[in-house]
Amino acid sequence: MLQRDDIRNIAIIAHVDHGKTTLVDGMLKQAKVFRENQQTAERILDSNDLERERGITILAKNTAVTWHDVKINIVDTPGHADFGGEVERVLNMVDGALLLVDAVEGPMPQTRFVLRKALMLGLRVIVVINKVDRPYARPEDALNETFDLFIELGASDEQADFPVVYAVGLDGRAGLTPDDLTDDLGPLFETIIKEVPAPQIDDDALPRLLVTTLEYDNYKGQIGIGRLHSGVLRRGMQVTRITPQGERQNGRLEYLFTFHNLTKVEVDEVRAGDILAFGGFEEINISDTIAHPEISEALPPISVEEPTVRMTFGVNTSPFAGREGKTGWGTSRRLRQRLIEEIRHNVALRVQDGESADRFIVSGRGELHLGILIENMRREGYEFDVSKPEVIFREDPDTGETLEPVEEVHIEVADEMAGTVFELMGERHGSMLDMRSESGTTYIKYLIPTRLLIGFRTHFVRATSGLGQMHTLFAGYEPVAAYPTPQRQFGSLVADQAGTSTAYALVNAQQRGSFFIPPGTEVYEGMVVGEHIRADDLAINVAKAKHLTNHRAKPSETTSGLTPPRNLSLDDCIEFLAEDELLEVTPTSLRLRKRILNNEERLKDVKRKKALVEG
Repeated sequence: MLQRDDIRNIAIIAHVDHGKTTLVDGMLKQAKVFRENQQTAERILDSNDLERERGITILAKNTAVTWHDVKINIVDTPGHADFGGEVERVLNMVDGALLLVDAVEGPMPQTRFVLRKALMLGLRVIVVINKVDRPYARPEDALNETFDLFIELGASDEQADFPVVYAVGLDGRAGLTPDDLTDDLGPLFETIIKEVPAPQIDDDALPRLLVTTLEYDNYKGQIGIGRLHSGVLRRGMQVTRITPQGERQNGRLEYLFTFHNLTKVEVDEVRAGDILAFGGFEEINISDTIAHPEISEALPPISVEEPTVRMTFGVNTSPFAGREGKTGWGTSRRLRQRLIEEIRHNVALRVQDGESADRFIVSGRGELHLGILIENMRREGYEFDVSKPEVIFREDPDTGETLEPVEEVHIEVADEMAGTVFELMGERHGSMLDMRSESGTTYIKYLIPTRLLIGFRTHFVRATSGLGQMHTLFAGYEPVAAYPTPQRQFGSLVADQAGTSTAYALVNAQQRGSFFIPPGTEVYEGMVVGEHIRADDLAINVAKAKHLTNHRAKPSETTSGLTPPRNLSLDDCIEFLAEDELLEVTPTSLRLRKRILNNEERLKDVKRKKALVEG
């Protein structure tokens, strides 16, 4: 085996908002990727519109920089727990990881998740205590807590003896002590080159590569990305694609790329140890092995944790169907095709056929994971409807007992808000595991079944006036708790006929609750237009017009006293959904509606279900 000293492969892992993408910005700038006077945006690698809007990384990205003749392949990973599948698969490509820890917050829930995965794969971890210039920064405490976390997760003696670098990613400064930072990231680059092991390769062996990421190019077709484990790949070479099921397909490498700075560079040859992209096959899937035709066995496939939450996606059946989406994109065939394409590169997602031909059950890691898929599809021009999220139960193979997913919830609020959090979590039967108070902030850790958390985030944000922070982390499966799944506290205001909403009708009905629509909105029978002040639903006429008379009212009088409507985001709509409701999603609108639109039929259905329960 030879050692390639001219290359290092690392992933950057951390909890959400601890500064991964910002640090990569600094590394790119200091490696002279840009011209001196070139204008660059913040968070260069967050190129997706949704990533820029939400300020989070959703997809893992590949880039590479050169420092003193050593090429450093960098993989930027998401920090949110719902996108853990992205982290799990890209860690297979690297030999080391930079674990970023905020100097104020210390290790957080997702820090535990990504570190556990890195340690299981035997990666060399470099701890970077970031944001040491923040007020109330406590780098030494953050380091001690990180060391405790290493021990708790069963790190070996070698892994627990990790190198530490202190940094301010936003300013592009780093140092080996928190009080002595240099003006650049030199100490960080030197530590990477010194501590991350160089790839061990065998140039004479037959080439083998495991596909870990997919891209699509309009001109070159499907592009696969992975790390070459052995041998040499050349452009035009005959290779075999081996699926995890053992199926074989022969093909030719039409394109071969390596990463350099922010671009892919077309090359003629790639040696083992490097991360590369290739094209030439019409169909490539994650976990496929690309190898020399003489090789018969595939590399071990990527394994990711099972999904915990599912929603039903279906063809839009509302009276407004076909108005706002792209023509022909609302059919079950087109919807199914889009969902099947998604699972080819989104490895944590599962798609199954539903009870009817126009329904599909889509399972993911959490509400945010599925919400991002919904948002991407509506921006592409699809229109469809989705149901309320529900958890996925599983059966214990040994005892046959039904198990449910459980979440570890980490909450951070001001001391005076702690009582509100105790009350909210008490209502949801959360078990407190830990609580501590520092500098006027209370940190609380709970264990709670996932189904009791669905729809909770909105209540939490309102109760803490938007100042509280809540992070969840999948903690495993436990026997189903005896507590009933919480129902929504208030019912819905439902339009009882089609028409256009009027200010006159809304002013007269607003004492019944709060509205989601302004005057002038077109509605249909069964559409949810607001939230009732009582627990049951109420059908109202929001299209009622004022009787015509000879008296003229001032324009201000028509809307006098009308409270502005509540604007619900996609996440708010998903959390608001009740069991008997659907969310109609189109490129321009989000409409809540009842499954049964006709008011009389819906009331009969409610009475029938009530009779079955009482009987």
